[in-house]
Amino acid sequence: MPPVPVTVYSPDSSLHNPLLMLRDMFRDLLAGRELAWRLAVRDINAQYRQSILGILWAFVGPVTSTATWLFLSGAGIINVGKTELPYPIYVLTGTMIWSIFTEALNAPLNQTRSASGMLAKLNFPREAVIISGIYQILFNAAIKVVLLLVSLLVVGINPGWGLLLFPLGILSLLLVGTSLGLLITPVGMLYSDVGRAVAVLLQFLMYVSPVIFPLPKSGWALTLFKLNPLTPLIATTRDWLTGFPPADLGTFLAVNGVALLLLLIAWLAYRLSMPIIIERMSA
Repeated sequence: MPPVPVTVYSPDSSLHNPLLMLRDMFRDLLAGRELAWRLAVRDINAQYRQSILGILWAFVGPVTSTATWLFLSGAGIINVGKTELPYPIYVLTGTMIWSIFTEALNAPLNQTRSASGMLAKLNFPREAVIISGIYQILFNAAIKVVLLLVSLLVVGINPGWGLLLFPLGILSLLLVGTSLGLLITPVGMLYSDVGRAVAVLLQFLMYVSPVIFPLPKSGWALTLFKLNPLTPLIATTRDWLTGFPPADLGTFLAVNGVALLLLLIAWLAYRLSMPIIIERMSA
């Protein structure tokens, strides 16, 4: 019989030994993989078990949003300007890509909230909760990508070799969204206002990202688009999907580099704060 691992708890902060803390972080990340998979399968089954449309619900939001903007554009209510792609494809790809990012941003807080009871009663790697959310996002993203590819083939757009790099764009959206979501999770667990504020902010960010509207040619709107770090992520991911050469690859790589650092900081803050937050919520 293998020896039972012994865990020694100490009142000293783990920040006193950063290398040991990093080792423990990645050890728990690996240890929580199987639990994360089981949690993800459970949640996906629960999500679609009593649904008539099933996985088709993954399409409903982006498709209805696309239909709305097509109606507004066709009726002359808004003028979106000229796009390199046919506007229906531009909006569909934009809303699909945007939905992947928003799901990644909201997942850490939503997953932690839904697992708060389990976190308070059981001792297990808390990273499993976050990884479970990532698995679910990847599952939903795969469904969306199938619809996107079918739509492109129908209108005669050949993605070409860029399709091989398209998964990197999806992973970058997942990286940035998870980093930001993980960073706000500790505060969001204590104050519900955080979740509401994020929803409002995302509505504004969508309008200054190349989701519905193309990049402006000049003026203050162009400045907002350029300052938005999501602009190169969305534009590059769409370019890879639709066969266009990425126009801002350097900024795309820079944003991902910053996001990797932010993810490490957010992960550290999550580990240090969650025991205190769980204790406070259980009191």
